[in-house]
Amino acid sequence: MVLLKINSMKRLIFAVMAIMVMATPMVNAQKVNKQVILDKISKADALVKDAKKGKKAASWISRGDAYFKALTEPTKDLFAGVEYSVVEVAMGLPESKTDGVVLNGVSYTEMVYPWVKIYVANNKVITWEQTQVVKEGDLIMESFNSYWKAYEVDKKQAGKVELALGRLANYLLQTGNACQDAARWGAAAENYYQAYFVKSHCASLTPQDAQYLYFAGYLWVLDGNVGSKDQASYKKAVEAFDKALAAGYADEKGDIYHFMYHAYNGQTDSAVREANMQRAKQLLMEGLAKFPSNDNIIAALIDVYTAGDNVGDPSELVDMIDAALKRDPNNRDMWFGRGKVFYNLKNYDESIVSFKKVIELEPTNAQATFFIGYFYIAKGDAMSEEINKRDYKSSADWKADSQKVTDVYKLGIPYLEKAYELDPKNFSTVETLKILTFRLREEDGMMDKYTKYNKLYEEMKAQQ
Repeated sequence: MVLLKINSMKRLIFAVMAIMVMATPMVNAQKVNKQVILDKISKADALVKDAKKGKKAASWISRGDAYFKALTEPTKDLFAGVEYSVVEVAMGLPESKTDGVVLNGVSYTEMVYPWVKIYVANNKVITWEQTQVVKEGDLIMESFNSYWKAYEVDKKQAGKVELALGRLANYLLQTGNACQDAARWGAAAENYYQAYFVKSHCASLTPQDAQYLYFAGYLWVLDGNVGSKDQASYKKAVEAFDKALAAGYADEKGDIYHFMYHAYNGQTDSAVREANMQRAKQLLMEGLAKFPSNDNIIAALIDVYTAGDNVGDPSELVDMIDAALKRDPNNRDMWFGRGKVFYNLKNYDESIVSFKKVIELEPTNAQATFFIGYFYIAKGDAMSEEINKRDYKSSADWKADSQKVTDVYKLGIPYLEKAYELDPKNFSTVETLKILTFRLREEDGMMDKYTKYNKLYEEMKAQQ
């Protein structure tokens, strides 16, 4: 009986000790022994500089491992989707905790550690951001170059090198995912791009791995659009997309061609802008041949032809657009593009038809409503130019034709007024109404409209 009590007591003591051992990390801060890692790097650097040991693959693998540890140690316990309670056991309690931190439109709880900020939702780790490094410099390339040197020194070590490179690529992909979830588009792109570079040196590389280049290109476009808004991001995107295509990769729908257009079009300050747009047109044509149902490619081609970069005749697009609209007659953007194409062809009637379809699909679209009024003005101006070229034999004929022009101008008024109603702060709409109503001032009710819009124009101009 006494023995039973003693054994029970021992089990209780051991249970308490186990709990204490498990609880120990919970009260300690994140541990990254920087000096130990740096010492290992120093020893590894010295090792490969040795005349004899520097010729051994093992020395270079050890160096790669040392740099890899420096690279990964601060985030080694983090995985997307892991329960935060598990991370807390491994890393201890955070230095601070803040609820309601928004990243990429999502609200998180931010856990601040000495080396990293962790973002948690529903008790799961979603993303993180490393805040300091173990060692300055390009640790990724130091690690990669060491592993690759090991292979060059001894091809028999290919298996070990492949495993090491695989670990490095996986780290880059995981980091890329974390950066993407945190809306750090440029950093995410860089990690995906480097992941493909590392994978490209592995025998296990597959054509599907080129998707990382596609992701990188897309994210660099996003970085140029809404992230850093750096022109260099677009150039990086082009490079990534080019390599993806060269590797034989295209996404299932062919949107890579659409995004390539945006990568070229984003380079607005480029000295070779026209050449870039010609290249974008060529790629979009190639994409359309492979993916004829991709409306994003057609929409991009519309932009190319109507952007004023001298890439070709917009009439080439009409058949493509109408075919796309047969497949999807409710595609608002395609109707919008169709109207732009016909405006560039000076076919104002078809432009008006197209934009009327836009506002049928989206009645509150102030821009499309304004354009209908604007196209009626353009049509009236074109008719007026024709009248001025004619040699009239009678004033009656001239007056009849002039009235036709006036009637066309008048058709634009309701649309411009509707556009103003939808967007009363748009200065261009008010200015256009002022000019047009003054031109029509002799028509019934137009002088009152002119007085109204002239007053609004002066008020808005004074506020600018």
